[in-house]
Amino acid sequence: MTHNELDFSRHYIAYCRRRLLNEYVQKIQRCLEELTDEEIWKRAHETDNSIGNLILHLCGNVRQWIISGIGGAEDIRERAKEFSVREQIPKSALNEKLVSTLKEVDEVLANFDLNKLLDVRKIQVYELTCLDAISHVVEHFSMHTGQIIYITKFLKSVDLKFYNL
Repeated sequence: MTHNELDFSRHYIAYCRRRLLNEYVQKIQRCLEELTDEEIWKRAHETDNSIGNLILHLCGNVRQWIISGIGGAEDIRERAKEFSVREQIPKSALNEKLVSTLKEVDEVLANFDLNKLLDVRKIQVYELTCLDAISHVVEHFSMHTGQIIYITKFLKSVDLKFYNL
């Protein structure tokens, strides 16, 4: 890897870690502060996802794509369960699960060999580079963070004051 490629790779991984570990999770936690345990599991329609289900889904996705797909841990994901859970897991437990899962993700990314960014992995049914997998996770996490923010604002009619985080 050239000096410029190495600098770019370092910057990219640092950017992804910052987005996942700082920016997105803080926004989700800010939403959880505003909501009751009951509101976290509220659905307008049966086909909608609750915030609780979205958090379980985010944990499953990052575990499968980063911790397993890139880090090499066993893939234990049960994707359908992320959406089928209906019992009200308390928001404190959801937050703990999210934080602990993201700590594992951060460990994988912090120790990732930058020379392997273009190595191909099989994740789910896809064959893609580690760069693609990391990009997918950040994009996917951003999308669902936005949904969590929207649901929170819809339920609470509140300014979440993200610029104060």
